[in-house]
Amino acid sequence: MTPTLQTYYKDKVFSALQKELGVSNPHEVPALEKIVVTTHCGRAADRKQAVEDSVAEIAKITGQKPSVSYARKSVANFKVREGEAVGARVTLRGARMWEFLDRFINVTAPNIRDFRGISPKSFDGRGNYAVGFSDQSVFPEVELDQIKRQIGFDIIFVTTADTDDAGRALLRQLGMPFRENPKKDETAA
Repeated sequence: MTPTLQTYYKDKVFSALQKELGVSNPHEVPALEKIVVTTHCGRAADRKQAVEDSVAEIAKITGQKPSVSYARKSVANFKVREGEAVGARVTLRGARMWEFLDRFINVTAPNIRDFRGISPKSFDGRGNYAVGFSDQSVFPEVELDQIKRQIGFDIIFVTTADTDDAGRALLRQLGMPFRENPKKDETAA
């Protein structure tokens, strides 16, 4: 079964983007390629348990088991040894990606306290967008009484767009709740 947002992209957004961007070749119309959810447990005193908690939380949020990230080299100042587990990440593609984006736009983003929209400034110059969260309580899949520790997340929306404007147009057409008048001192939601 095709996710609702993917059907909406094919039926309405694709043709609207083609007109808005003035693109004649349908292969040049930007599309969502993948969504990457990452977390890092660098400061935790019990880093091994923190990574296990992060893996469990990301699995609940995304519906897919994340892979564990390991330190590539030892850094004494950060008290990190080579090969030690320091975080987790998951890459969503296909139906899971579209369902996660739908839940993010319609449920998670409005759950943010004092929500006025997501900052439209966090583009990387190549049409990809990143947003960070300081804790997992904004996600409805997480049970608040089951939270053991606060875990921050970064969500990266990777698009096939060449420019930030094309990526912004794609995400806006899909329903991403961008803030209309971004404040100069705020960088993330």
